[in-house]
Formats: sequence, structure tokens, C-alpha cells
Amino acid sequence: MPEVLKEVSTESSEALSEAAQKRESLGVIRIDEAAVRSHLGAMVRSSVEETLNALLDAEADALCGAERYERTEARKDTRAGHYTRQLGTTAGTVELKVPKLRTLKFETAIIERYKRRESSVEEALIEMYLAGVSVRRVEDITEALWGEKVSPSTLSSLNQKVYGRIEEWRNRPLEGKYPYVYLDGISLKRSWAGEVKNVSVLAAIGVNLEGFREILGVAEGCKEDQAGWSSFLKHLKARGLESPQLIISDKCLGLVESLAEIFPDASWQRCTVHWYRNIFSHVPREKVKEVAAMLKAIHAQEDREAAQRKTEDVVEKLRLLKLRKAAELVARDAHETLSYYQFPSEHWRKIRTNNPMERTLKEVRRRVKVIGAFPDGESALMLCAARLRHVAGKNWSGQKYMDMELLKECASSSRGAREMKDELASSTLIG
Repeated sequence: MPEVLKEVSTESSEALSEAAQKRESLGVIRIDEAAVRSHLGAMVRSSVEETLNALLDAEADALCGAERYERTEARKDTRAGHYTRQLGTTAGTVELKVPKLRTLKFETAIIERYKRRESSVEEALIEMYLAGVSVRRVEDITEALWGEKVSPSTLSSLNQKVYGRIEEWRNRPLEGKYPYVYLDGISLKRSWAGEVKNVSVLAAIGVNLEGFREILGVAEGCKEDQAGWSSFLKHLKARGLESPQLIISDKCLGLVESLAEIFPDASWQRCTVHWYRNIFSHVPREKVKEVAAMLKAIHAQEDREAAQRKTEDVVEKLRLLKLRKAAELVARDAHETLSYYQFPSEHWRKIRTNNPMERTLKEVRRRVKVIGAFPDGESALMLCAARLRHVAGKNWSGQKYMDMELLKECASSSRGAREMKDELASSTLIG
């Protein structure tokens, strides 16, 4: 077998050699594809350059009221030479000869003064930034497309445009009502006086009366403490946020106290998933699965009264298992996770946890994990806000999240039940 393979290999090499000699004898020319592409690119770039310069000359003639060197009474001005400048285009960088006039100011309608790239290119760069593309990646993309990297000054000016848009979006008025509001924060690293410290960005998502989600606010919180949450909630209220019916969040430091101060009429639902994790930290690893089944049983009941009875059973079982700390936490805090029972059962799965907010912030974490530390709090806030704004601009906010007619029906039935209870109470007193 090896001898056969050797013979086949020898025959193949001989055949290739004969084919090469045959091509040479026939005068076949080999084409250098890279050289052809380079030549075609140069031709296109040259054509674009000539066309733009011809348009500039025509525009200068129109402003002067006469062609170059033409003598006519209609002439308004004369040429005074030109200056060169570069313009980045999709065909590459071209050199323009911009005409100068003696008395009139030459402002071309073809290319805005001091503009180095087409507006479509700038818009593309801005969209890349909003989509979460890193600055280094933007430089690589522009170099691949146009043969040169975007200058730091260009990126800086684009960032300022982005920041202006984001600030306008962050401070927009909030119109309408949002029965459900999710709150959470994300901790990032920032450089401060030569040290790396934590900075928090707080965010809020609301579900409106039509059942659609909306990013209500994003703000820097320094720390996720009472001062940070209080400032953020006041910011939302000042922009028009009315008191929600239910606010869903983890038990962040100072958040519950701030809610009682800013939105005292709103019910608060503690995220059940975060609550489970807090309890698991006081349970041996081999018992976590068993305890998880107990805790989930609390939130699988048909109503709040049944859930409270189940809580008492779970506390007793945890004490029998000698898990005193876990039993104490369940007995003390379980009621904080049962607020969702007063709302439509079809909504329970979506309002008993903070998962909708967690999934949204996951997009932010994916974007910022490549950044070691932000230079300041503003850049951290702007990047998080840009990412959230980009997410909200996609199908996320256009998909109906809940059927809010169920909430209206639930509110009507609750009112009816309260009125009936009051009537029974009054009739009993009269009797």
C-alpha cells in the first residue's frame, strides 16, 4: 500500500509540473488579486476625488456668478486660490481643493465646513457606541473600512454628541402610570485620586397600563445606600412618576426606608430568588436542595393565607433539621416575599422576582466587563445608560409583557369585596 501511494504522489507531481509548463507555453498570465483590488480601489478613490472637486468648482462659479477667468457684468466675486483638506469616504481618504473667494465666504452645501466624514459614517459610529462596541473596536472597524483609524478628537466629539442625547433621554418627563416598577443597581469600578473604588449605577424599569416595559431612569448612586436610593427615587418622582402599586427589588441597603419616604402608598415585593440565596448561605451544601423545595412550596400556594400557613410549617421543619438561623430568617422575612399575592395570579411569575431587571442589567454587565476601571462616575453612568437606551430601542420595549386588563379586573373585584365587607359591618352594628 505505501508503494502505491508513493507512485500516485509521484504521478500527481509530474502532472502538475506538466500543467505548469503547458500554461507557460500557451502564454497564460497569472493575476495578482491583491494588486487588482488595490488598483481598482485607487481608481474609485480617484474618481470620487475628481467628482467632488468638480462639484466644488461648480459651486464656486455659482457663487461668483461667472466661471473662472470669465469676464461678465453679472460676476459678484473672483477666485483667490484654494486650500486642501482631506475627507474620509467609503472609497478611502480623498484630497479636496476647496475654493477661496476674495470677498464672499465659501460655504459648500456638498460638504459642511470642517467636516471630515460623511454624516452617515458619524451616525454609524454613534450607533456602534450605543450598541456597546468598545472604543478600541471602533478604531479597528474604521481602519478596516476606510484605511485609517478614527482620531481621538473625533471619538471625543462623538462621545459628547452621545452624552447630550443620553442626558436628554435620562431626564425626559414620565407620562402615564406604571403599576409595576422594578429597581436594582450595578456596581462598577472607577479611578479616584489614584485608587480604584466602587461606583453604583441605579436603574428602574416600569410596566405601563398597556402592559409594555420601559426604562424609567438611570442614575449614579455612588453607593447603594439610603442616600443614593432616596436621591434616585426623588429624581423619578420629580420627572412625573406617580406612586406605583407594587415595587419589586432586592432588600438593598436603605432602599426599603427610601420607599417608605418617597412612595409610602406603594406595596413592596422582595425578590424571592435573592431571598432564597440569602437563606442558602446559612444552610449546609448537602441540605440546599431540600431547603429549596421547602421555600418554593411557600410560593406555590393558592393565596397569601395558605402561603403564611406553609411558612409556619417550613419554619418548624428547619428547626427540626437544626437549621436555627435559616428558620429565624424565614420566620422574620417571609412576609416580605408575599406581597405579589394581592395581584392577578397570571402576573405572579413575573412580579415575585426581580428577574426582568436582572436580565436587562446582564446586557450592561456584558458590555462593561471588558473595562477595568472607568475614569470617572460620569463615563460609567453614560455607558450604562447608553446600553440600556439601546436595549430599550429594540424589540424589548415593543413586545407586550403583561395583560393589564387583569389588573383592572382585580382592582374592581377588590373594591367590590371591600364595599361588601363595609356594608356587612355597618348592618351588623345597626342590628
